[in-house]
Amino acid sequence: MPEKILMPQLGESVTEGTVAKWLVNVGDQVKKYEPICEVITDKVTAEVPSSFNGTISEILVQEDETVAVGDLICLMTNSEKASSSETTTSIGNPSEGVVSINQEEEKPRFSPLVLKLAQEHNLELSMIKGSGAGGRITRKDILEFVKEQGNKQVAATVVEEVPTIDPSTVLPPKQKRDNLKTTVQENISTTTSADVSSGDQVIPVTNIRKTIANRMVESKHTSPHAWIMVECDVTNLVKYRSSIKEDFKKKEGFNLTYLPFFIKAVVESLKEFPILNSQWTGQQIVIKKEINISLAVATDQELFVPVIKDADQKSIYGLAKTINQLATKTKEKKLTMEDMSGGTFTVNNTGSFGSVLSNPIINQPQAAILSVEAIVKRPVVINDMIAVRDMMNICLSLDHRILDGLVCGRFLDSVKQKIESYGSDTKIY
Repeated sequence: MPEKILMPQLGESVTEGTVAKWLVNVGDQVKKYEPICEVITDKVTAEVPSSFNGTISEILVQEDETVAVGDLICLMTNSEKASSSETTTSIGNPSEGVVSINQEEEKPRFSPLVLKLAQEHNLELSMIKGSGAGGRITRKDILEFVKEQGNKQVAATVVEEVPTIDPSTVLPPKQKRDNLKTTVQENISTTTSADVSSGDQVIPVTNIRKTIANRMVESKHTSPHAWIMVECDVTNLVKYRSSIKEDFKKKEGFNLTYLPFFIKAVVESLKEFPILNSQWTGQQIVIKKEINISLAVATDQELFVPVIKDADQKSIYGLAKTINQLATKTKEKKLTMEDMSGGTFTVNNTGSFGSVLSNPIINQPQAAILSVEAIVKRPVVINDMIAVRDMMNICLSLDHRILDGLVCGRFLDSVKQKIESYGSDTKIY
């Protein structure tokens, strides 16, 4: 009998995924470990592999449909068990992507997210008509039902409930996060339609773009953003890098950019001002021991934020190598959940495309994000004389619930001093 393939758990705190693209059709023969579909979460795009040889029997979730972790997405016959008459129940870990069950009487099955929403809104699921595969009730069905019923009082009650804070988590309380996410998604989905005229180009919003939109709006709803900027004289760094970059590329096989120098300065300053490397939980501020630098990497259509783990333990060479590896994996769409998780502070290299000033949005639940801008030659007054120097702005957006201007000003000044101190005696290895 066909076995069930469920939406896998693609990372801690990930509760749902969107089937972006099916890589197989009904009737296709699939080998073990062969990817059968691409799934997008709010953190990463991943392929779901088959854990056995078999044939696709039925596809139950359409492309662009979002379902909860553990929901059924398709059925497959297992050629490895075709001759077996074993009927013992075998339920695996959803993270393995494929779960097998025995034949039993089919009962209505609901995802944990659907059950949770039904409980929060005090709903009988039998009252709701499902729009999913086989009449399955989805989160969207419940939210639309609540909206139609005008059950504002119930929704307000849910918002006012005070959840129990788990000290082990650095995220905002989950219930508040879920409510906020729902509000954000509703705000985005209810955006007024544009007036499209003849000749206008209409571009469908991809799942990646939806995810970016959700996270950016959520961040602006969550953190009161403040902003500060200083300028750096990077003349000595420019001369130093120019003197070693060719030999570095011949020796290491990749370019030595300015970015590892900047990240090194940021990491050392985070050690001096650890409150910048913290997160807000609602009841606590958690200063993170690890210094993991999230790095914004953009492609032509998408934006990803892989993480340099233990950045404080790396030399400039080590940072340069990791940056090159993450950038390559981003371009080749080979980032994993491990690559994308655990960030504690974000550096955004907006100068790579010529920006001289930016106001970045905080990468939740971090306390701040720093952008390094383009290096430009400008006349500067030094000792009452005008000199032409290589100048660069560094900008910081901060969560004003955690940070104030004084400590952030001192932090930025520390970063500036370190960047301006680079020169011929700077160690790369």
